[in-house]
Amino acid sequence: MCGRFTRNYTWQQIHDLYQLTQPALNLEPRFNVCPTTTVDVVVRGDDKRALLPMRWGLIPSWWKKPLKDMRLATFNARAETIAKKPMFRDSFNRRRCLMPVSGYYEWADTPDGKQPYYFTRRDGQVLTIATVQDVWNDPETGERVRSCSMVITGPNKLAAEVHERMPVILEAQDFEQWERGDVNEAAALMNPAGEDVLQKWPVAKRVNSSRAPDDDAALINKVELPR
Repeated sequence: MCGRFTRNYTWQQIHDLYQLTQPALNLEPRFNVCPTTTVDVVVRGDDKRALLPMRWGLIPSWWKKPLKDMRLATFNARAETIAKKPMFRDSFNRRRCLMPVSGYYEWADTPDGKQPYYFTRRDGQVLTIATVQDVWNDPETGERVRSCSMVITGPNKLAAEVHERMPVILEAQDFEQWERGDVNEAAALMNPAGEDVLQKWPVAKRVNSSRAPDDDAALINKVELPR
């Protein structure tokens, strides 16, 4: 599962990558983005894309109970079942979108406990993760809540050294196929990233806590592991 990531990109980077047309936004760096917090998602309407804030953890539009009654973790949607599970099926069919991230954390099981690793692009560019979204009306407050889930798949060799899953990473030439293609065309993109796309390094175990400061850039610093 991918349950933590970073946002350390500029408006100019994502404006150029996604060809956004909206006014510039102030994007503060975040180095410990956790599920249920607000994340950036790129949504396409007609021929324009916009960066929108969403809750990371999808709430389907048909959910009628209070949010506190949702016991399932919905921040990840598995590629193998996304087209079948009621929680994600309609969003996969009709509401596919893009999530920009700078990198993400994954944990390896070791005799000394869980060791976190940081994954990011080798070329230093923004990572784009295949995502689905929905809009839910809170029955208690009437608030409209946009929410999303990132799509995960099996690992490539690099990721498999740490974990059995990885996010579905899209290249720029794949964006339109993911956003507007039919379900078969979208499904064709839900593969592990090429071996030359990512790099990884171990980081301090401070990030094992979801309470680690969101603005602490040192969370992604490489550490030396004991031999």
